[in-house]
Amino acid sequence: MSSLTNSAIANGTPSLELAGVSMSYGKVAAAASIDLTVAPGELVSVIGPSGCGKSTMLRLIAGLERPDAGTITIAGETVADRRRFLEPEHRRVGLVFQEHALFPNMTVTKNVAFGLNRMPAAERRKRVAEVLDIVRLGHLAGRYPHELSGGEQQRVALARALAPRPAVVLLDEPFSSLDETLRGRVRADIVTALQESGTTGLFVTHDQTEALSVGQRVVVMRAGAIEQSDVPEKVFEQPATRFVASFMGDADFLPAHVHNALLTCEIGVVSTVPGWGGCDVDVDVVLRPHEVALSLDPAGTAEVISLEYRGAFVLHHVRLASGRTLRSWQPHQVRHAPGTRVQVSVTAGTTPTLLVGDHAVTGPPAGSARSAQRPPAPSPATTLR
Repeated sequence: MSSLTNSAIANGTPSLELAGVSMSYGKVAAAASIDLTVAPGELVSVIGPSGCGKSTMLRLIAGLERPDAGTITIAGETVADRRRFLEPEHRRVGLVFQEHALFPNMTVTKNVAFGLNRMPAAERRKRVAEVLDIVRLGHLAGRYPHELSGGEQQRVALARALAPRPAVVLLDEPFSSLDETLRGRVRADIVTALQESGTTGLFVTHDQTEALSVGQRVVVMRAGAIEQSDVPEKVFEQPATRFVASFMGDADFLPAHVHNALLTCEIGVVSTVPGWGGCDVDVDVVLRPHEVALSLDPAGTAEVISLEYRGAFVLHHVRLASGRTLRSWQPHQVRHAPGTRVQVSVTAGTTPTLLVGDHAVTGPPAGSARSAQRPPAPSPATTLR
């Protein structure tokens, strides 16, 4: 039996640490020197394209795969490194998969109690009742899995994972088999259960909205590595790379220029850039559809080429004079027909992300001092309405 203890969690020791964790399948890197620390009670969303390594990372943490390099620590105890490897049953890790994986011939109570066979009977009954109460399924304790809805089955799977008091629960796309309406309701129930029990969770998903709404922190992965790990607001509003900007929601990129702290591109002045005085540098500006404003103008240099009705909003695709396209969210009652001429500007209050190459910059890059030979930037008077 592992020596992992509740006291390790209580004294502030991270629930989970990965340091330089790597693993390859042949020549393909499934995990590339991953560093990640998860605090007790934290719920972290892990997202990335198919094959990025997010599920492999969960399997490494659970002990279903062995790392080629690096160290994995759970609640203060090393469970995998060059010399040591604890089997899954000796790690305090709970697993919840999308298939539920319940025993069809066992009642809800027996499914939840399955991993508690070393507990005295009275204590086992008490713990089963506790976790069923957390997931609000105590009234269904005597039913069998086939008598439950998909959402109820998933909550039973969570109860079973919580029953042994794990240091961390790993959820691998647990809602992907549920329909959209049920998915939202079950997701809210499970997040509430994790929060009420103070359980640390790693939640893998392929849904950007889900990742942003569930996690207290979002980890974006690509090619076996972590591209960005931050609170949801920063991942969406301040993406660290071009990949994160495009993967975490719709994003368009326009060539732009910063001259004397003024950011301009082909649609005019975008914003001022504090701290960039005396700079003269080319950048790309990231614009999301909600940051792009349109105004009708028969003499406008841009043209609506298509629109998509999305219910509460209508997504407009707009071609600029250069041939580049931007997307713009408009309220559902605003529908500019294809062929409509418009002026394009940036919504007030927008603080756009700037890229040099594929990486975001928050300050002037080296060597960006203003050159006397460059033409001056457009006057603020050219800002489009």
